[in-house]
Amino acid sequence: MSVADLIDRINATTDSLPTLADSERRQLLQACDKLKAKLETPFETTARLVFSGHQAIAVRLGVDFKLYDAIAAKIGQSDESITVSELAGITDADPLLVVRISRFLAAMSVINEVGEGRYTSTPFSNALASTAPLSSAVIHGTHFMSVLAKLPEYFKAKGLESPKDAFDGPFQFAIDSPHYFDFLSTNAYYGQAFNTTMTMSFRRRGKDWFEFFPVAERLRVPDDNDTLIVDIGGSQGEDLKKFKAHFPAIPGKLILQDLPAVVEGAHDLPVGIEAQKHDFFQVQPVKNAKVYFMRTVLHDWPDKQAAQILSQIRDAMGPESILLISETMLPTTGVLLSSALSDLQMMGSFASLERTEAQWRALLEMAGFDLVQTWLPDDCDRSPQALADQPALFEARRKDAMV
Repeated sequence: MSVADLIDRINATTDSLPTLADSERRQLLQACDKLKAKLETPFETTARLVFSGHQAIAVRLGVDFKLYDAIAAKIGQSDESITVSELAGITDADPLLVVRISRFLAAMSVINEVGEGRYTSTPFSNALASTAPLSSAVIHGTHFMSVLAKLPEYFKAKGLESPKDAFDGPFQFAIDSPHYFDFLSTNAYYGQAFNTTMTMSFRRRGKDWFEFFPVAERLRVPDDNDTLIVDIGGSQGEDLKKFKAHFPAIPGKLILQDLPAVVEGAHDLPVGIEAQKHDFFQVQPVKNAKVYFMRTVLHDWPDKQAAQILSQIRDAMGPESILLISETMLPTTGVLLSSALSDLQMMGSFASLERTEAQWRALLEMAGFDLVQTWLPDDCDRSPQALADQPALFEARRKDAMV
């Protein structure tokens, strides 16, 4: 087959692509990435990687300037396109600046250029409107570029060691703030973007923990006055609400714990879920609960601080209490790019990390726990892709607990 024939076949396939299941779509994307890697020269690969940050910032500027809102609003009025002068007027931006950003976005196919100085929207640009959660993810994600760009200087100054302290890591080196969460509390623009991003569906991958953990036989308390689950750092209660809907008649109290500013926003908790203000670095006020639960909390903290958090839970646990941690588990080999990106994000923002099963076990032992079992759905084969799509559930007990 000639190159011309191959190009024709690829173009024909693109033009007539059928509806795909998500797994098929991802497999096809992986095949496209493999083809690109095979065809690119080292220089082309370098240029694509080094200048990818420029593209991310161009998309971010479109969000900040509300260019996507302006284009969508004008097209929504049955106009075929919007001009640069109209965009400049709506956004109150310099026309030359609008030209430079718009043509960059058009070159990336974020928006469509339909003539000199005229643009239309795309499904992608519509998804980046300020009312859409994806715009918050752009703000949240691009903010860390200022931290990541400082990593070479950080390691030159601090030495070539993995960061170990949440209050003396790359974030503090790059930005004058004690901790990322302190920064969010004083910067509403980024705080809102963070909160919105944390509620997006892409963060809730795979099956819920209670779908593959033996709840019926393992989670029992004598009556409704006893505490069944304490969800520590549970944000606004999404996990407990889903658990309650799945097991409406199960006895025991469900307690949601988070910082005051967070739980005050939990307005729609169903009967049976109690919101409680709590800093997990302080003494755990609920004693002898059946389950102390955390989901995607500890990957925000390096072992030093994670062990401090766990120690407060350990001291509150009774002989029958168990600790359940729902988190990503990295494979020992073949880590996917998406998982490696998350790990680097944790390092830059929190001096923390995504952990392998051995690293979770070591952390728990450091904090005085035994890892009893690592739970995954029966259909999870522990491949890198499966582990990227499905959080594990780590069951642990105090080392001195009676089993």
